[in-house]
Amino acid sequence: MAKATSILASSFEFWLNKAIEWGQTTTFESQQDVCLHLSKLQEFLKQIYGTIQHMNTTETIRLFPLIGQLLGRLCWMPFIVAHDECQQNLLQCLWCLYSADPHNAVELKANDLTDVDDDGVRSFIQTLHYPEKEYHSKLLRNIVSSLVKELQHYQSDRNSTYLRTLTCTTVPPRRLRDISTICLPIVTLPDVAPLVDALLTCQEGGLDETLSTDFLDCVSNALQQKKIVLSESAVVNLWLRYLPSLEQTAIHLIESLVSNPYKSLQEIEDIIKDSLLLKASACHPSLYRILDGIFRSILLETDGHPRAIAILQAFTRCFVQTLQQMQIQMPLKVYFPHNHQSLVMALSRHPSDIPSAVWSKHLSNIVQILKRNVQEAEVTRKAENLFQNWFLLAHFGDWVNIAGQELMRREDEITEMLLWLLMFYYKPSNQSQQEDHLLADVKLLYDHLKVLVNATHLNLEDLQTALTARHLSTEQSPLKDMTNHLIMSFLLCSAGGHGIAKESVQLLTLTGDAADGVFELLGSIAHRQNKQRHKDSTDYQSQMTIKLLQEVLSETQPRTVQPTHTPLKGVFHSFQ
Repeated sequence: MAKATSILASSFEFWLNKAIEWGQTTTFESQQDVCLHLSKLQEFLKQIYGTIQHMNTTETIRLFPLIGQLLGRLCWMPFIVAHDECQQNLLQCLWCLYSADPHNAVELKANDLTDVDDDGVRSFIQTLHYPEKEYHSKLLRNIVSSLVKELQHYQSDRNSTYLRTLTCTTVPPRRLRDISTICLPIVTLPDVAPLVDALLTCQEGGLDETLSTDFLDCVSNALQQKKIVLSESAVVNLWLRYLPSLEQTAIHLIESLVSNPYKSLQEIEDIIKDSLLLKASACHPSLYRILDGIFRSILLETDGHPRAIAILQAFTRCFVQTLQQMQIQMPLKVYFPHNHQSLVMALSRHPSDIPSAVWSKHLSNIVQILKRNVQEAEVTRKAENLFQNWFLLAHFGDWVNIAGQELMRREDEITEMLLWLLMFYYKPSNQSQQEDHLLADVKLLYDHLKVLVNATHLNLEDLQTALTARHLSTEQSPLKDMTNHLIMSFLLCSAGGHGIAKESVQLLTLTGDAADGVFELLGSIAHRQNKQRHKDSTDYQSQMTIKLLQEVLSETQPRTVQPTHTPLKGVFHSFQ
């Protein structure tokens, strides 16, 4: 504490010299200097307040003899008192110097400091027949209007080829930077919003950013804290100019979706559709690729947590729908430049847009392309290529769910291809020997389930017998999540699955991370079936079973999104 107080005391001389320097001249350069020091000054005043808030005035002045001079000078600087946070910290410090019952000359002098009045200024304002508050507001609006017109004039000249040829008029970069810097103290004032809007939407000819980084950061923080309202075009331009703002907005959206793990996928999609991020990323491929990189990082950090994947898939569904509604559509290649385009095209077609009779054929096409890509990754031994293919498949998880459903309904040769697809989704690998061994284990479980799929009366022992094959029921199984997926597909598609669904899920979800995967899988299947145009009797039976199981899981399992030990963990870490 003593050391911190000593550091603060030594900083007083620096800030007092600054205040004297700022007070001696009113040049544009000195005003800029004030604006550029606002954040550091705010932090200094906050530290001072934290130190003196429990002291009396005499103790405060004994500890910081220069505090009266410094605060007194700062009170007369409009760029400081116009800044919300600085003004608040300054008033807090002044209030600490006030004594309701002064006992000595020091405290009386301090009280005089806190009672600042300027009769001359008030008399001048009264001669204009304006209330004081209205005068300041109107003056600010006039200044803002003048600057906005100046920027619009430059823009209209820039947008006219004829005028540009004659006058070569563009916004001088120095002028833009100066205006943006001067805005720092007043960004959050409603009357200043048109100027902030005009600055962000002003297009310059050069490649380098001309607006002050401090200004962009200040606007970004004000937006996140809902202290300012801007047009959509201004917000999008902020994201294009200042990527930390885009990242901050995206992470805030994802955190809001993760914070309530019981939100349905429909609720998640509604929130995503209300976000400007969706429209902006569809119109600007560069923004989408950055958002995709954020999702990638989140999947790596959470070891592919089912909730994180569910949010990625919900965003992708909304994104593809937005692309389809755009008048001018750009090729998917600009959004997914690192993936095989025929695979992107195949996966991006939603199952509801394709007749169910040709789902298997479409899945066969997806698997053939994906297998070829994985084999190429095995030859080149590039783990990044393997991850890119898995990450693309993770965007379009509805096709993985369809594969599980088709496995329970078909008897032909495509079943091995669909089993491979599920295995790649849950355990991506470019090692053929390991892949063949795991596929044989899964095939054994699948064969057991297929024997039971048409039975109208089942008991839990039948399912347990299937699970004990090759120890696929153990927590150590590398294919635990895939096993759960197959069993969920079996329970939802088999004739007798509904009767043993509750007991089966309780058996499978003895651990929290297994419950998370099952919960998200059920939610995804239910969401897809609700969107399906044509339903049959098995779909209605499936929805009843899903509702029952979701209620069971909600009652018995707490839900959180944290890194867990999943079968994907080792794979993900190899890409970091």
